[in-house]
Amino acid sequence: MSKKNKKRVKRIVIGFAVAVVGFVLYKFVNIWAGLAVLAAAYIILAYDVLKAAFLNIIHGHLFDENFLMTVATIGAIGCREYEEAVAVMLLYQIGEVFQSIAVDKSRRSVRALMDIKPDMARVLRDGTESEVDPGEVKIGEIIVIRPGERVPLDGDVIEGASEIDTRAITGESVPREVSVGQSVVSGCVNLSGVISVRVTSDFARSTVSKVLELVEEASNRKANAEQFITVFARVYTPIVVGLAALLIIIGCIVTRDYSTWIYRGMTFLLISCPCALVISIPLSFFGGIGGAGRKGILIKGGNLMDALSKIDTLVVDKTGTVTEGKFRVSAVEPSDSLMAKYGEGSESTLIRFAALSETGSNHPIAQAIVNAYTGEIDKNLISDITEHSGKGVSAVIDGHTVYTGKKEYIAEVIGDNSKADFDRCVKENLVGSVVYVSVDNEFAGHIHVEDGIKEGVKETFDKARKTGISEIIMLTGDNKKAADAVAGDTGVDRVFSQLLPADKVSKVEELINEGRKVAFVGDGINDAPVIARADVGIAMGAMGSDAAIEAADVVIMTDELSKVAEAKHIARKTIRIVKENIVFSIGVKAAILVLAALGLTGMWAAIFADVGVAFIAIMNAMRALKA
Repeated sequence: MSKKNKKRVKRIVIGFAVAVVGFVLYKFVNIWAGLAVLAAAYIILAYDVLKAAFLNIIHGHLFDENFLMTVATIGAIGCREYEEAVAVMLLYQIGEVFQSIAVDKSRRSVRALMDIKPDMARVLRDGTESEVDPGEVKIGEIIVIRPGERVPLDGDVIEGASEIDTRAITGESVPREVSVGQSVVSGCVNLSGVISVRVTSDFARSTVSKVLELVEEASNRKANAEQFITVFARVYTPIVVGLAALLIIIGCIVTRDYSTWIYRGMTFLLISCPCALVISIPLSFFGGIGGAGRKGILIKGGNLMDALSKIDTLVVDKTGTVTEGKFRVSAVEPSDSLMAKYGEGSESTLIRFAALSETGSNHPIAQAIVNAYTGEIDKNLISDITEHSGKGVSAVIDGHTVYTGKKEYIAEVIGDNSKADFDRCVKENLVGSVVYVSVDNEFAGHIHVEDGIKEGVKETFDKARKTGISEIIMLTGDNKKAADAVAGDTGVDRVFSQLLPADKVSKVEELINEGRKVAFVGDGINDAPVIARADVGIAMGAMGSDAAIEAADVVIMTDELSKVAEAKHIARKTIRIVKENIVFSIGVKAAILVLAALGLTGMWAAIFADVGVAFIAIMNAMRALKA
């Protein structure tokens, strides 16, 4: 419990004790002594409300909760309902404590996300370790991270091995093992070994800075429901004050019973306070954002929570979103002539020639071929490597001239040599990327390279449909065969292939023009335009493109597609809680307002309509934290 709440609880206890003494004196001993003690209890419990009401009136903010409480209780005193006036303030203060505790709990959830900023970086300069501010470390410098310390900057491990706790960034509870050559991101915690890391981005562009920026941005963006409540309170409060005054005036004129109608008017005022809505609605969004953040899903504001809950069409990019974005060799098919020459060793010979010729390329497909070769890369055997832009590469490998690349390039190289072998291969219904190989101007075979589908994608799409997604569409720049194969394996409803970035934007616009609510999920820099155009843009992975993350409305800190369905579920639950609070709060208040106007209920019911309804609504809003 915060110091402020402890102080308030202490005041409540003292006020309650004084009120009990005053009540006993007033009823059983001496009226005037009892009134004096009850007045003291009222001042103890109400002085902060009275002060706030007075200051707000001076500054022109007349119709707020403090004003309503002050007018209602002073009116009750004027009607000689002294005990009720004190009881109203007592229960109001108790309700405020519970509300404050609930709000603090919600804020702690989001504050936990903010508590990932590293305090220092241990940088290695001239052989000496120095503790400096992370913002002072430059790209390329070496930092040392010891067990228990937070990773201050993004970088690659160059020495040591350890386990990294990534919960603060990705929401994942299982530590990740890292060793030389692997990357670490700022904001995570080093658990076991000492590691040396070469910095790859400055602090301003680091993962932790991006996360903090997103959380701060989320806290400042209001949902439509929040904006509605703000406007509602401004219009609603003056109206009910006017109605209360009208009730008093008409009642007094008609019946001449001033005490009864002033009491009813003050009760009407007390009931009308909209604090249940004003507090619980923003708290619901705050809780939903915090609950999602703990799971590695950053939603950039309550307005986007609202939009996400209404999504009915999910559009996904293929590479890096549905698939792993990591190519692997799935098949090695030597030609008849190569098999005749090398027999059982023809497959290993084909992959050897291709891998050695591709060693100088950074292309993902070339790297997949190099990684598939299990033998030693002897660069002394390689000479005359030449890259033919858009076609392939050529090289001399151990005295043999080797060409690898597209079918048109290899067809040009081999001419009429082993043409029948080549034509048979080309006619095969191949899915994925195919690299063709020629050795000494004869067709040597082809290597099939595929991008593997992420685990659990089909199950994720099934879960997404249960959250209200009516259609799942995949967009890709890949060829039709590869795209159709992935779509078939994952249960995608429709797929559009061989698209340029501008084509993807056009497809999403077509869907939006049909009246659909569209979410697009992607991770690459070429996805930024379509992420920005969708009703809700979702960027995958903390290490994804800065442009995609900047354009996105929702950022998933891991590359798990399952988080998309989870984000939709959280948004739907949060909006459902908001609607429950709106209906419950307005419904209960409306009913008791009518009863109060008819004289069928008094200030005790008013206390429930104000403090009780607010408390119940806030407790309901807290459920969003566990979304």
